Amino acid sequence: MSDPIATYHDLLASETTLAADSHAALEQAQQHRGLHFGTRPVCTVLRPRFLTHGQYRFLQDTVKLLLPAFQKTYDRAHADPAFRQQFRLTPWEDELLAIDPGYRDPSPTSRFDAFFVSNDELLFTEFNTETPAGAGYSDSLTEVFYGLPVFQEFQRQFHVFPLPAKPGVLNALLGSFKQWQGNTSEPPRIAILDWREVPTFSEFVVFYDYFKAMGIESRIVDPRDCEYRDGKLMAGEYHITLIYKRVLITELIERGGMDHPVVRAVRDHAVCMVNSFRCKILFKKASLAVLTDERNTSLFTPEEHDALRKHIPWTRVLEPRVTTDPNGADIDLVLWTLANKDVLVLKPNDDYGGHGIVLGWTVDQAEWEAAVAAALLSPYVVQRKVRLPNEAFPSMENGTLQVIDRLLDTNPYVAFGSYMHGCLTRISTDPLVNVTAGGGSTVPTFLVEER
Repeated sequence: MSDPIATYHDLLASETTLAADSHAALEQAQQHRGLHFGTRPVCTVLRPRFLTHGQYRFLQDTVKLLLPAFQKTYDRAHADPAFRQQFRLTPWEDELLAIDPGYRDPSPTSRFDAFFVSNDELLFTEFNTETPAGAGYSDSLTEVFYGLPVFQEFQRQFHVFPLPAKPGVLNALLGSFKQWQGNTSEPPRIAILDWREVPTFSEFVVFYDYFKAMGIESRIVDPRDCEYRDGKLMAGEYHITLIYKRVLITELIERGGMDHPVVRAVRDHAVCMVNSFRCKILFKKASLAVLTDERNTSLFTPEEHDALRKHIPWTRVLEPRVTTDPNGADIDLVLWTLANKDVLVLKPNDDYGGHGIVLGWTVDQAEWEAAVAAALLSPYVVQRKVRLPNEAFPSMENGTLQVIDRLLDTNPYVAFGSYMHGCLTRISTDPLVNVTAGGGSTVPTFLVEER
């Protein structure tokens, strides 16, 4: 197959006004659709992400291999408090696990964060089982790119196929609601729940419009506007029966406490909330430590163990202990971590958006030692460095076409903990590939094949 990336870039460079016209169309469409993260456009480049059918199949197959191992660790943790200690839940998080969400899966909608290091090397570094964002942005950008002049020209030579993610999110919401309500069949009244000041608010509008287009009643609701009265969760006069939870559980409890109206309504089975409080187990970065720790090898089949070894980077909860290094040798974990900063990353056990992450190779030894000392005071994981892939992406800078190498990740969405649907791609010039962290861009992802 001809190189689709080179073809796309050649089109932009060879046509006098194609790049400028496409840039103008991209900016205008994002402005019209409100596709901004805070004040920044969600997408700042002129090319989408292209995956071949072979790459996409490899991604699907790998996700399918890994999910049973994650499910096993969740099942064991939920049933066994001693085993659950490996995840480092707080006491209040442990208390919330007792609340039955009314449906089977702790995280009906989730998203892996991964890196396609090469066509045969795929590494998963995090599993977002609490608030997997980006599906609305990615799908909206897919529609925007179909309207760009350069994308229309590109389709003369290549077939492109979108990878929608919003339908999978909706399916997870409705499927969970159906289990929750049992024998009744009233349609849901959705609350897209998060603080009104968050920078992702524009994505809530995308989902609100999508739910409305699908004939489902919904509102965007701030948790501060919720009341639990007469056995109903209310936002003003709007009766909420299904929560699309975008608010982080930690922030909800920190701001509203364990008696917040949402917590009380979920506890009393007065509202269905997706994802549930039980999502916290696998959301912890320690979940990857549980998967790769030599103490838990017997939990997995040989096939699962092989998949974990290939696709999950070595991870440990940082604490004074003897364990094995990535090569299987016994080590003092703290001393080994201090001595190997150039191949290690420190991550807080429960945070998002790149907050608190320390990339060992970007700091000097004194900074690393200080970071390790701080990490030992609260739950942190140490993870082996992943080689980050990069691709060239074109953009318009001061009226001139620039093609710059950018790091990129590959983030497949998962429904009901069992199958993949859709894929988010983020790009950045910074080693921390995360839009929330203040840099980078989201781009739509397409399958591509030559005509």
